[in-house]
Amino acid sequence: MIRAFRMALRSISSNKMRATLTMLGIIIGVMALVVLVSLVNGATNSVTSAVSGLGNSQITVSIRDDKGSPLTLGELENWLEESPLLGAMAPYKSESVVAKRGGENSTVTVYGTTPAYYEIQGLQLAMGRFLKRADVENSSYVCVLNEDAAEDLVGYIDCVGQSICLNGVEYTIVGVLATNDDNLTSALTSGMQVAYIPLTSLVKLTDTVSREITTFYAAPGANVDIQLAADSLEKLLLDRFQQDEDAYRLSSQSVVENVMSQITSMLTILLGGIAAISLIVGGIGIMNIMLVTVTERTREIGIRKAIGASRGTILSQFLMEAVVLCMLGCGLGIFLSWAVLQLISTVVASMDIQFTLNMGVVLLSVVFCFLIGVIFGLYPANKAAKMKPIDALHYGG
Repeated sequence: MIRAFRMALRSISSNKMRATLTMLGIIIGVMALVVLVSLVNGATNSVTSAVSGLGNSQITVSIRDDKGSPLTLGELENWLEESPLLGAMAPYKSESVVAKRGGENSTVTVYGTTPAYYEIQGLQLAMGRFLKRADVENSSYVCVLNEDAAEDLVGYIDCVGQSICLNGVEYTIVGVLATNDDNLTSALTSGMQVAYIPLTSLVKLTDTVSREITTFYAAPGANVDIQLAADSLEKLLLDRFQQDEDAYRLSSQSVVENVMSQITSMLTILLGGIAAISLIVGGIGIMNIMLVTVTERTREIGIRKAIGASRGTILSQFLMEAVVLCMLGCGLGIFLSWAVLQLISTVVASMDIQFTLNMGVVLLSVVFCFLIGVIFGLYPANKAAKMKPIDALHYGG
């Protein structure tokens, strides 16, 4: 085997240009496989990290069919007591209202919710406080503004204790939320005028908002996996809505991550298939060159057989040459892939995305290239091994 390896290297080195051109198909195929899959994985990891960072571990539930019995705040509180896996729940409703401060009117998006909303959404206060349980129980006329609403309506952020009118009703500002671009809710409401008031107060403020709960957020308890909390909540929902899965819609961060994982897997398979086609084309090129090599070295084969070389020896010699060609191309392809990924990572460094070699794909490339060398080298090697010494010695090509 070692002797066959040395002969293969000697044969390849004697025709460097032809060997390089032959390996080109393998090099391109390996680069296509490694680079494309690594790019997909790098981009996916970056997006997944961004999603995880923006959205706290929260579960969103939308009620589609309440079966004639609307969900209430009391039921949400009972669910928290029944399931230790759930840490908090917060219903919410939104409405656009007219806000007035001084002589100017403005349209503000008002969210009616409960104190748990602050914890679930991971909000941050710039000053003051968020809503309290007593505010909800008493339908208090208090509000919490985001920084944009405070600046546009009052004129400055330090406005705790000031008053604004919402649909003609005077509300006292008890807090101002800080702008945080790393938080999904804060990022989505950036540039908007937003006010948070007790859910019960919003029901009294407008005629279009009812007391029934149609949407709410939930968060897992301390050190509880979000999927376990989601499963526990789904069981409560099924019991509440007569085992009708269509009566509600439940989504969580884990669902988003699972969908992204499925998309990544599909892209990886698709790109891997395209790269595999390139490798197969490269394998066909290697088989073609090996057939030429066998023809060129027919007399050599005849001489070796005449002095006692067995069929297996000739077969292993040419098969080894095909495999070595493939593996050299694979090695060069992996090295060039690493160089390309380093270059891309440098170019997109400002986007905080890192592209690295996926070792699983590298291993797959090595195995696939080895198999291509064996499969596409077997026919030329077998053709050489089956030659009769007399015919090979008389060959005059």
